[in-house]
Amino acid sequence: MKKVLIPVTNHATLGDTDKTNGTYAPELTHALQVLLEAGLDYDIASIKGGKAPLYGTDIEGDSVNEAILNNEEFQNRINNTLAVSQVNIDDYAAVFYPGGFGLLSDLAMNEDFAKLSAKHYEGGGILAAVCHGPGALLPITLSSGEKLLASKFVTGFTREEEIDFGTLADIPFLLEESLARSAARYSKVQPWGVFVIEDERVITGQNPASAHAVGEALVRHLA
Repeated sequence: MKKVLIPVTNHATLGDTDKTNGTYAPELTHALQVLLEAGLDYDIASIKGGKAPLYGTDIEGDSVNEAILNNEEFQNRINNTLAVSQVNIDDYAAVFYPGGFGLLSDLAMNEDFAKLSAKHYEGGGILAAVCHGPGALLPITLSSGEKLLASKFVTGFTREEEIDFGTLADIPFLLEESLARSAARYSKVQPWGVFVIEDERVITGQNPASAHAVGEALVRHLA
């Protein structure tokens, strides 16, 4: 059975504020549902290991989110994430970074996961990310010394969506600007529309609404 590594943030607030944050649950659960339906296994990891913070866990009417969050196996994995030091990247067929603002404060600068993802990609693996998740692709440097994103077309959470969400003043950095400066090309559609870019073995989605489609793209590549 093929397995997907899901790195999540340990950072439980929005930037340096006291506003509760972490990984945005629907971006994890909606993609994960697609992976599970395709018969894939998964592990959840974080820099420090242990319980990982989630928000967006109480969205009314989101049956997918509710079902995954209430699954005992999922709860065990999100509450006992593998530490990055415990991860054997050779065990995985793909790496998927769900978003959430917390990621901008740790995974977007973390060299340990970046090195694992670089090794994975250069070994023929697939990298996927949604919303703020592409921020975790920023520090990935290939063995050639070139940044992964330097030759990639990507998308990610937009400035307009930050404004709509009321987070522009509190985020550590503006993801759209960082991706536009780092990637070969950054593209976006109207706020909150489903948008996924597949550039060879790098898959990125713009926002929470794109999580399901990122999961579908990941499954296609693994097939």
